[in-house]
Amino acid sequence: MEKVFVNQLKKGHAVESVFLVKEKSLTRTKTGNPYLSLHLADRTGELEGRIWENALDFDTLFAKDDFIKVRAEVDEFQGTLQLRILKLKKCEESEVLLDDFLSKTPFNIEKMFSEIKNIASRVRQPYLQKLLEAFFTDEDFIRKFKMAPAAKGVHHVYIGGLLEHTLSVVQLTLLIGPRYKGINQDLLITSGILHDIGKVAELTFGRAFDYTDSGRLLGHIILTVEMVDEKIRALQGFPETLALSLKHNLLSHHGEYAFGSPKLPMTLEALLLHHLDDLDAKVNGFLAWIEKEKGAPSRWTSYHKLFDRFIFKPEDTGNPFATERTEDTEK
Repeated sequence: MEKVFVNQLKKGHAVESVFLVKEKSLTRTKTGNPYLSLHLADRTGELEGRIWENALDFDTLFAKDDFIKVRAEVDEFQGTLQLRILKLKKCEESEVLLDDFLSKTPFNIEKMFSEIKNIASRVRQPYLQKLLEAFFTDEDFIRKFKMAPAAKGVHHVYIGGLLEHTLSVVQLTLLIGPRYKGINQDLLITSGILHDIGKVAELTFGRAFDYTDSGRLLGHIILTVEMVDEKIRALQGFPETLALSLKHNLLSHHGEYAFGSPKLPMTLEALLLHHLDDLDAKVNGFLAWIEKEKGAPSRWTSYHKLFDRFIFKPEDTGNPFATERTEDTEK
């Protein structure tokens, strides 16, 4: 059976395909009848599904994070497509192609990692050099760093997303840092490379992207500082002031208490890191929302809750993520 993807669904069509169950809840209508509410996904997008008949029987057949093959009709509710599921069966992982369900960066992962290492080689401060080398010789870290998403939602939500976001931020440090007096460029580059590494421990990326226990309890900012501090303590003689400056940049890179930063940026490098990180995340989030809705006839996207606005779509988005520098031609 050929996979039918979320972005191929049209109102009024019948569909038979496999989807990943991201969320599942048994609830009741206003008249008290039970029904199943599902949040389904594949690598192209997500949509809601409903099981109105025999919900109690279907509820026992599958769980969250299962793959299910459904026979359904494509309806529309409040302007959004929704599946009215008539039949389903649980599928084993061996029956599906996992690449159909986890989206991946459009760029070449090995080329991006090589470019980050090339930029890291520009760092001349000897202890920052040793610190970066400690991470780039850690095979377990490298494996996770290459594969992790940058977030569970909003920006770079795909395999290789963390690597792509990190490279973009670090490239921005090369463009912006030299424009201002008093910037410690070695510290800024190092901070850019390391600012989100805690996400390799914060997020899982098996069947779906979700939070680990430490991700929920501590968050990636604290996990990042813990990982960096562990490497620093293994480097004899690492200057205390340099360690404090680096860890301050990492702790403050979200910029505001309301956005999860334990500290506000108090140094030039911390201020720049915050804005460059925020810039890349927001631009990617905008582009992803535009790409998601490029097939819709309106020049405006639907309302984006986190950005708190509608977004005006350019006439031809093409592939908004593709550039020649790291585009993946080997996938």
